[in-house]
Amino acid sequence: MAISKDIFSIQGRVAVITGGGGLMGRRHAEAVLEAGGIPVLLDVSSEALRDVAVVLHETYKEATIVSYRCDITDQAQVDAIRKEVMSDLRRIDILINNAANNPKIEIAGGLDFSRLENFPLETWQRDINVGLTGALICTRIFADAMKETGGGVIVNIASDLAMIAPDQRIYRREGLADERQPVKPVSYSVIKAGLIGLTRYSATYYVNDNIRCNALVPGGIYAGQDEGFVRRLTNLIPMGRMACPDEYKGAIIFLVSDASSYMTGSCLVVDGGRTCW
Repeated sequence: MAISKDIFSIQGRVAVITGGGGLMGRRHAEAVLEAGGIPVLLDVSSEALRDVAVVLHETYKEATIVSYRCDITDQAQVDAIRKEVMSDLRRIDILINNAANNPKIEIAGGLDFSRLENFPLETWQRDINVGLTGALICTRIFADAMKETGGGVIVNIASDLAMIAPDQRIYRREGLADERQPVKPVSYSVIKAGLIGLTRYSATYYVNDNIRCNALVPGGIYAGQDEGFVRRLTNLIPMGRMACPDEYKGAIIFLVSDASSYMTGSCLVVDGGRTCW
């Protein structure tokens, strides 16, 4: 029997996307729109939300696009948005936990802050609050809304660094002693691995509520990074390049649609082959 293209449609379904004002938040919204859904963008930055909304409306002129400034670490704010969305749109079908701080690798004050022995606990806590606690808050609040309409789908955006350790050699800078070399901060790996744990927990916890939960495990996305860094990273990827920002749209549509109806508690790895090398 032929597979109908309709299984990839999410026509009329409402998708909440955290970190909606960021690079990938916008692409997730585009994927939702292209599959017929209604994106609801959450971000702590009103300016970023406005910028993304302008771009989306230029391309998807007749589409419904909703956005809210929201600190997802504040449970009261998230709950208030749930109530408003349910009042206005009558449903929440999809949650994409995409928000993350993703601290930059940089030299600060003459001492590299990113190394494990120097990494500030305040930064660690802020990262955990957004990337893990925020995902937990959104999961339980929006899952309650999904129960009201018969179920839904949760997608957690993890990373290849949830499955492998960062190769810190790709961040090295000439002329710095080993103890001052920048590294990928520990919080990123821990949060992304934690999201996979939250995925598996949520998948079994909500299975009787007809709520599926999976994780997307993307590789590095090219966004104008330093040429030396890109060269070192692509040497670790069998396909020999980083991802283009649009290359995860197909995976998102698959995960949020009925095309993945028998998939829950799983990780979809889309990394150019890096984790298999």
